[in-house]
Amino acid sequence: MRTETVELRTGSEPVVIDLTQRCESFLSSGDPRDGLLNVFVPHATAGLAVIEVGAGSDADLLEALDSLLPGSDDWRHRHGSPGHGRDHVVPAFVSPSLTIPVVRGKMQLGTWQSVCLVDTNRDNSRRSVHLSFLEG
Repeated sequence: MRTETVELRTGSEPVVIDLTQRCESFLSSGDPRDGLLNVFVPHATAGLAVIEVGAGSDADLLEALDSLLPGSDDWRHRHGSPGHGRDHVVPAFVSPSLTIPVVRGKMQLGTWQSVCLVDTNRDNSRRSVHLSFLEG
């Protein structure tokens, strides 16, 4: 198994960050093999998604999360900025891990699919993403 950790700065607003090229670079650093790429974000307030980006879907995802999980002060978890409690619920809807099949060193994503970090937390702009390749 091969692993790597990617460190990111996400800023102070909710974001969707495309990780596809970083995943491809990680996979290309070894022999082109078949297996599984595991992507994991070890944070209680962020998740990962496979979605189309750049055509508005990333903004739509953030708006949908905001509609479903409003950033109000009604949450029981109340530390941090107003509405931060909802950030701790996001990983129940946007998983903190993904597994992607890899064939001959290439992720088997659809034409418009990208691997993305979803971060709604305004209080923590430093994120780590763990990449692991398990050869099949």
